[in-house]
Amino acid sequence: MSAESLIASADRAIFGHRRLVIGVFAAITLGMLYSTLTGLRVDAGFTKQLPLEHEYMQTFVKHQQAFGGANRVLIALLARDGDMFTAEFFKALEIATDEVKSIPGVDQSRVSSLFTPDVRFTEVVEDGIDAGNVVPADFQPTPESLAQVRENILKAGIVGRFVANDFSGAIVSAQLLEADPGTGEAVNPIRVAQDLESMVRTRISSEFVQVEAAAAGSGVDVHMIGFAKVVGDIYDGALRVVLFFAIAFGVTTLLVYMYSQSLKVTIIPLVCSLTAVIWQLGALTLLGFGIDPMGILVPFLIFAIGVSHGVQMISSVGSDVVRGNSAYDSARSSFRRLCIPGGIALASDTIGFITILLINIRVIQEMAITASLGVAAIIFTNLVLLPVLVSYLRVDDSYRDRLLDRAAQLAPLWKSLARATRPGVAAGIILVAVALMFFGLWKGSQIKIGDFHSGVPELRADSRYNMDSAIITDRFSIGVDIISVIVETIPDGCIEHEVINAVDRFAWHMRNVPGVQSVISLPGIMKVVSAGWNEGSMKWRVLSRNSSVLVQAQSYVPTTTGLLNADCSVMPVMLFTTDHKAETIDTVVAQVKDYRARHETEKVKFKLATGNVGVMAATNEEVDAAQFPILFGVFLAIILLCWITFRSLRAVLCIVLPLALVSLLAYALMTLLEIGLKVSTLPVVALGVGIGVDYGIYIFSRFQGFLKSGQSIHDAYLNTLTVTGYGVVFTGITLAIGVATWIFSPLKFQADMGILLTFMFLVNMLGAILLLPALASWLFPASRRATNAPSPS
Repeated sequence: MSAESLIASADRAIFGHRRLVIGVFAAITLGMLYSTLTGLRVDAGFTKQLPLEHEYMQTFVKHQQAFGGANRVLIALLARDGDMFTAEFFKALEIATDEVKSIPGVDQSRVSSLFTPDVRFTEVVEDGIDAGNVVPADFQPTPESLAQVRENILKAGIVGRFVANDFSGAIVSAQLLEADPGTGEAVNPIRVAQDLESMVRTRISSEFVQVEAAAAGSGVDVHMIGFAKVVGDIYDGALRVVLFFAIAFGVTTLLVYMYSQSLKVTIIPLVCSLTAVIWQLGALTLLGFGIDPMGILVPFLIFAIGVSHGVQMISSVGSDVVRGNSAYDSARSSFRRLCIPGGIALASDTIGFITILLINIRVIQEMAITASLGVAAIIFTNLVLLPVLVSYLRVDDSYRDRLLDRAAQLAPLWKSLARATRPGVAAGIILVAVALMFFGLWKGSQIKIGDFHSGVPELRADSRYNMDSAIITDRFSIGVDIISVIVETIPDGCIEHEVINAVDRFAWHMRNVPGVQSVISLPGIMKVVSAGWNEGSMKWRVLSRNSSVLVQAQSYVPTTTGLLNADCSVMPVMLFTTDHKAETIDTVVAQVKDYRARHETEKVKFKLATGNVGVMAATNEEVDAAQFPILFGVFLAIILLCWITFRSLRAVLCIVLPLALVSLLAYALMTLLEIGLKVSTLPVVALGVGIGVDYGIYIFSRFQGFLKSGQSIHDAYLNTLTVTGYGVVFTGITLAIGVATWIFSPLKFQADMGILLTFMFLVNMLGAILLLPALASWLFPASRRATNAPSPS
């Protein structure tokens, strides 16, 4: 059966049973709405952010049980007067430690502070070695005890790690569990973040930052960083997106009304688009998925796409109504006319989303699934429900007159744009496009994989989290930015000089790498202990070749430090980086790989990597590996769909070349605005291409029809603009406005997505309006001659 026969059969089935169709849609929508209201949840998790198949993450998972992962939080308490050795400060630190331990989801065995037994000191005394907790169990905040704690801190060598370099504050470090051991359910980082705020920051602030204390310059400030806090802050910011959606909805409604010239016609595409969003969220819930804070904008994007495709249907109906047809006949003819191009356009949108599945990171794959469900819903709501609803409208002469008046007002604009098909003008447009292509290639090649700036890129630079991160990095020699290289060796390797010396040389090498702030390793601690056995003399801060001496040094370093496992066959080397910029991560990882290639032996193997910077390194490499396959897949699919639709290589070139140009310019824009290519921005490039092709498909489908009727290139394009030009321009503006509101989001990654999508929607629309006909003018030279042009149909 031919496509025309299938469309004719669908036309008879749908419009012959309009009430049944509306009833079925209403029933499904109510069911999906119930599913959404009762089952939709915010689903955030640490492992969802990980490319688990990557080499680094294999190491991460292998050693996560023994050494923890990258999912930790740091709580820094800082004395306002710069002196932590006060009764007030130590009381606050003790409360913070106890509160963190009591938070559900925190691994109590991996909570460390001056008040936990794993933070110890060792020293040589007359009777041998003395060791103990930095803060003894019977500690009382007397001047004498505080002075003793200060000495213990210096003996323990923890300045910069647990204590600020200027003794203005101290850190509570905690590792989060992946699952609650009691229930087996995944730990919710949003809930952990909320508990940290209420149980730590709020309590410390209320008890130790009184108005009188603040006025006197004393008191305790709390600063917190870590994955859970990032997700919590993203969640808080994402909730504000509802406001932007309300603004976008209002502006879109106004624009649709201006376009349709009818309140009833305005309501229909908005209702259909909202229906698609309800179906999307309901289907997501039925499939057992939640919605991640990183993907909370996807439903709003689906709404914008739905409105844009709805406008194409309204535009087609309007062109028939102006010629005197009834709403019923216009709706049926528009259904038949747009079924194939609309379906192909939405299929390209879906492919743009599906190709994101190539990124082997669960949060991105869930985003792709969410978006694909939304586009699938739009296929039904916009291509079936919308024309059925429009068919019930009553069209009077006044409405036709308003449409004719608008067409008359826009006629001069379409005549000006139609000049793009004139050979001279077309050549000029193509030359400009070529110049932009070279600019895009030059600037786009400079794009960075990862982050341009320090701080968490998902949040703005002046966010509380990034300010907390800057303060902690400034006061301490460590931060949350850490990459641990796992050294795998033989059992009891730490008491074999060849092995432990190899680890020490590696740690020394990495300590001198730009971007590495500090390094903590087992041999470094063992050398301090060895010196302690020899009156603290610096000349004895070495690794002995005698295994018995190494045993003596290692015995005072417990496994709770995270520097060795039970049989000393695995020794992490912790590299604290100055930030997590792309160049910092690239430099550190390249140095590790280079050193590994030159110095790795059968006994000593250096494995990348754990820690949050290790996760970022793996993610950056995953994005780098996926970017070209994703774009290749999107463009290949679009080329095939366009070929199937138009059966012409020249038609494919006219549609695809503007898309390729905009993709290059998007890369250039990202470089100019210092937006890195990462998990949150790579999907935007694919989505922009998938959605941007809609303009070219809608224009060329009409354009080709006029050419086949014998019209010249100029007349065919002028008639195309007259019929569908306003719809395409309006679509581009509607989509752009829908996402432009994201630019003002408190979340930086949402703002970046808003900038890029706004750019791609608008410039893709301009490419379809200007570059497509210019290319057609030169690719279809035989059609330049003027003929008697039939009126638009």
